[in-house]
Amino acid sequence: MRLGLSLGYQTAWSTPADHLALAQEADRLGYSVVWAAEAYGSDSPSMLAWLAGQTQRIDVGSAVMQIPARTPAATAMTAATIDTVSGGRFRLGLGVSGPQVSEGWHGVRFAKPLARTREYVDIVKLALSRKKVEYDGEHYTLPLPDGPGKALRLGFHPPREQIPIYLAAVGPKNLELAGEIADGWLAIFYAPEFAAEHLASVTAGRARAGRELAGFDVVPSVPVVVGEDIAQCAELVRWYAALYVGGMGSRKQNFYNQLATRMGYGDAAREVQDLYLSQQQRDAAAAVPLEFIDRTSLLGPKERIAERMRAYAESGVTTLSLTLFAADRDSGIQTLRTCAEALDLAGVGD
Repeated sequence: MRLGLSLGYQTAWSTPADHLALAQEADRLGYSVVWAAEAYGSDSPSMLAWLAGQTQRIDVGSAVMQIPARTPAATAMTAATIDTVSGGRFRLGLGVSGPQVSEGWHGVRFAKPLARTREYVDIVKLALSRKKVEYDGEHYTLPLPDGPGKALRLGFHPPREQIPIYLAAVGPKNLELAGEIADGWLAIFYAPEFAAEHLASVTAGRARAGRELAGFDVVPSVPVVVGEDIAQCAELVRWYAALYVGGMGSRKQNFYNQLATRMGYGDAAREVQDLYLSQQQRDAAAAVPLEFIDRTSLLGPKERIAERMRAYAESGVTTLSLTLFAADRDSGIQTLRTCAEALDLAGVGD
């Protein structure tokens, strides 16, 4: 198992300089990849290209580039370009986002996300391979019929024709699709205790494509807080968990709430959502079970983090991507160092 760093996106309490310092420290420590995200603020490709120019060995990955935000050909162009400027260090993470962002921000209907994702990835792979892009699907037709369009191929030679593609997936069908068409899975709220069910879906998808699970990159994004008091460490993660389980989506369609329910926290998930959607965010955060936070995070002193790292590795994780819940840049850098030491202590490093 290797370590990664999840930077998320730019917020009111972060700066590009902070993210660069963390990425450079992760690079020095031998972390395998740094991921940048996007929602409806900072975009991931701009951040990743900027980080790539100021790091040496660490891969740069999108977690994620939103499928409704770009045409497949535009995504292929961006992926090829960042892979070129980084010297072959780019990883393309894709996701459909959610209905609110897809339809409210991008103006793209959320219907049939699995079928759209399959066609989207088909076209991205076709373009990156520098074949002529011709596609006749339910959602994408290239070139458009009865017009002046012509089948084109990518206009330059990137260092790789096959860039690793990852899918952000939560539900069983999405996980099967990730196993079938992608090289890795970007997971959230991943608990080693519940990993078997998730990986069974991925394995089914791999089998459909005639492949085994070996070689598939399982990449959960895991909150980390270093400290002596487990409950106190968990307090820093509560608001994040409540936002996703309670407020990320509507009452009828919240993928993270459904995930918590499948993990056995249905009653708590309903309570968190009811409170959050009633504008009682503080109470919603308080209602997130400590056990749920602990199982899906790395909390405590270095020795306990090492113990949990062993559990993640034994459950099938190949890249453990850390989301730092640290007060400032310096404490974030120290957390990266502590986690690198914890990985050595755990004895599961690659």
